[in-house]
Amino acid sequence: MAYVAGSSAGRNGAGPGDPGGERTTAPGRPASGADARPERTSLSVRARDAVRQRIVDRSYPQGARLVEREVAEELRMSRVPVREALRALVGEGLLELLPHSGVRVRRLERADVEHLYEVWEPLAVQASRLAARRVAGSAPVEPPGVTALRASLDRAEEAASDDEGTREVAAHTAFHEDIVALSGNPMLARTMEQLSGQLQLLFGMREEPQHMRAQHAVMFRYIAAGDEESAAASTLLHVRDSRTVALRSLFDDA
Repeated sequence: MAYVAGSSAGRNGAGPGDPGGERTTAPGRPASGADARPERTSLSVRARDAVRQRIVDRSYPQGARLVEREVAEELRMSRVPVREALRALVGEGLLELLPHSGVRVRRLERADVEHLYEVWEPLAVQASRLAARRVAGSAPVEPPGVTALRASLDRAEEAASDDEGTREVAAHTAFHEDIVALSGNPMLARTMEQLSGQLQLLFGMREEPQHMRAQHAVMFRYIAAGDEESAAASTLLHVRDSRTVALRSLFDDA
């Protein structure tokens, strides 16, 4: 979802002249902040994605303390982009700051899950409504986003058939993210990006019953048909079922 799929983290203070830093320069050419920034940003994104994936697939279990130096060694990066990545993941809600120093993987408590669904539900419903509206407004030409949405749906079904849970979670996250992209609303996309990591973590922790996979197909059908209200209604049903399944899987709700 997108949000996400899939759809990383850590950093220490290597400075411009630090041989452990990730900055490189052409021979005989002094490094400048402008030259270094794009590369460092790219490394930070790679580190964030790598740590996020380890959290989602539970290589870094909930409650685990992450040591910046150790993460940097594991990712074979300097500590600067890793530190930036860890900070970004704190902002996403996947990590939390420890009282004195360092970070740990956040534990999802019942209240966290309920709050997440309270926020995601109206956003997911509106995303589907807007995506269907955009399809209807583009008729008879199909927006490119419909193709991406169909491909994510197909990947999820293939992964489920192959019993590859991690790949299925990534495809389901991408499906929801593709709906947001198809909506054409950048503010909605930015808002959903803040939830993406937590949703992907949640998707990986709960079971995915067949009827919920079938709901994705129904959502796709209504969106691709440009039927706003049916797309919204099917998404509402899906998110509420997802909440029920998550609470039952994680907290033994009856």
